[in-house]
Amino acid sequence: MAARVVVLAAPSGAGKTTIARALRTRRPDEFGYSVSGTTRRARPGERDGEAYHFLTRDEFLGRQAAGEFLESTQYAGELYGTLRSEVERVLHAGKHVVLDVEVEGARQVRKAYPRPASVVFFVIPPSPRVLIERLRKRRTESEAELARRIDIATGEVETAARELGDVYDHVLVNDDLDAAVSEVIELVQGGGRASDRDAPRDMKSVLSTFVRQLKREAPQLKPSTGRSR
Repeated sequence: MAARVVVLAAPSGAGKTTIARALRTRRPDEFGYSVSGTTRRARPGERDGEAYHFLTRDEFLGRQAAGEFLESTQYAGELYGTLRSEVERVLHAGKHVVLDVEVEGARQVRKAYPRPASVVFFVIPPSPRVLIERLRKRRTESEAELARRIDIATGEVETAARELGDVYDHVLVNDDLDAAVSEVIELVQGGGRASDRDAPRDMKSVLSTFVRQLKREAPQLKPSTGRSR
């Protein structure tokens, strides 16, 4: 089987990084990970070169100008990008390369690696409330920043709904990690084709419903108390 670029795009808090890590843990001989670059600060427990390549803004912009990024985007004021060298390193090892990217990044990767060289997933949590609570538990953003991320997430899901079949091949509902990982493995091994049992699933409807619920849910949640950082 030819090595493919496996793209996991999602709103922040949907669990795409956890799925990417689980793929490598479960099938280390089949899946490798491309470590992205970012200008955001490392969160507790994150190591440079493992979670991300943590770069200064000048370092990031210098690499970007040199054409070192396969894709890059700005998200919540910080820069993120996938290094071409990381992708090629994994593909040359004969492994599928897992990319954990933002929505704009998914669009750029699909352009660089058209089907069947890539399989692109849009990941959502089981409900908007789960998404919001995951962001709250990080305790890395103020209430204003959290509200901004929720607004960004709404726009990202709306964009994904419009781009199904073009940029995105599948919607992955991350309500059970083992099931989500198994679904990714099955689809990648099948060349990115959904099985007959998945065919009736209206992925656009799933995303449209999620957006409606997110818009309804977000204003109803009470602000958390205490420090936000």
